Amino acid sequence: MKIAGFLLLPTGWLLMLAALALLSRSGPRSAFLLAGFAVEILGLVLFVRAHLAPKEDRD
Repeated sequence: MKIAGFLLLPTGWLLMLAALALLSRSGPRSAFLLAGFAVEILGLVLFVRAHLAPKEDRD
């Protein structure tokens, strides 16, 4: 999970940069920018969850 979260962060940036460079119309560009942002958020969530301390059982 740590590696997957860490790899999703730059993937989201690359998706957004590619959308800005390759797409000329604002509709598809906005969709790809939102998708790239969502990939970054997913990577950040996975990265943070992998580094949280495990919860202890309260028996």
